[in-house]
Amino acid sequence: IASLSKPTVSLVLGGSHSIGVPLAVSANYSYIVPTATMIIHPVRMNGTVIGVTQTFEYFEKIQDRIIKFVVTHSNIDYTSFKNLIVGEETVKKGIICEVGGIKEALSKINEMIDKNEQQNQNQGNRVQNA
Repeated sequence: IASLSKPTVSLVLGGSHSIGVPLAVSANYSYIVPTATMIIHPVRMNGTVIGVTQTFEYFEKIQDRIIKFVVTHSNIDYTSFKNLIVGEETVKKGIICEVGGIKEALSKINEMIDKNEQQNQNQGNRVQNA
């Protein structure tokens, strides 16, 4: 989603857990309803107890990659992200852009599409005039 050339908007409606958080922040603009939650579960293997240091370090590296992706695609810092939150707090902390629902998300994507089309038209006009 983060690499798409078209405008993207995400909307968190309920619980955004594990991979849902990176998906939500990978859009160009993101919304969350006030009652939604966001959390990154620790990386693990089917409830198995980790008995080998190398396995723990491997999981820790995976967890770090997930956190770095979210931090890179949002406005929250690494340390703050580890203390995850609910609804409006995600906006205050910079993970999600705005509190809103489907109406706001659809309005935003239409606004982004119109802006994108306008920019493409302006570039086309410059090429023709050159």
